[in-house]
Amino acid sequence: MSTTAEMRSLGVGGRQLRVAVRPGRRGLRPGTASRVPLLLINGIGASLELLEPFVAELDPALDVIRFDPPGVGGSAQPPIPYRFTGLCGLIAGLLTELGYGQVDVLGISWGGAVAQHFAAFHRDRCRRLVLVSTATGSLMVPARPSVLVHMVTPRRYLDRGYLERVAGRIYGGSARADPAGAAGAMNHGNRVGPSRGYLYQLTAGAGWTSLPFLPLLRQPTLILAGEDDPLIPLVNARLMKRLIPRSQLHVYHGGHLGLVTRQPSWPRWWTAS
Repeated sequence: MSTTAEMRSLGVGGRQLRVAVRPGRRGLRPGTASRVPLLLINGIGASLELLEPFVAELDPALDVIRFDPPGVGGSAQPPIPYRFTGLCGLIAGLLTELGYGQVDVLGISWGGAVAQHFAAFHRDRCRRLVLVSTATGSLMVPARPSVLVHMVTPRRYLDRGYLERVAGRIYGGSARADPAGAAGAMNHGNRVGPSRGYLYQLTAGAGWTSLPFLPLLRQPTLILAGEDDPLIPLVNARLMKRLIPRSQLHVYHGGHLGLVTRQPSWPRWWTAS
């Protein structure tokens, strides 16, 4: 997959992370932009390539930062499991290593949970927050067991035929009518790491919930949710809207992969710098 991002491997906190930085088109080096950069945190099992189509649609003057979590894509396998607290400390260290101070943060699905934790416990590093197709962790309105069973392993990233068979049931939206298109978007350029990395992502958020600290978030927050998301039912987005003081909910026509398969129209207040 072609990209205008600068790919590199960085040592952060004793771990090697694969990072992509797309500098804004103003002849500036990464870390020197006058606009606040955007940090993207991906969903479970997905490498940074998955969000390339979305990055291509963003303002070319904006610095965009992506990374593979430990054990995913091109990042080194961690020796032991980790929690969101340790991962968010690692993200803060990554931003420092890249020369960035404060960023806007967008997290999708599993990455949306990480983004909530980062905004709460690294408040000075997060100016604004976007939560996409995500929820509040272990205390949420869950998907049906027939949907969740497909999330236990990374098989959908490894077996395209399998993903085409289950895409509509898992992701909803356009994946129902065009499962091959959804499978193509999920597999195109995505680098699958070892199964242990996927397991560590699952255990990182085990028992975690954002419910106690969501009312304490002070960042302006945009919540994006599809009206047909079997994996994260829409009621979870409505709950987050009620709990986060400075939040806005934008429901788009689509499913869990709306940010990957099509860019939902963002409210004007968010896109303004």
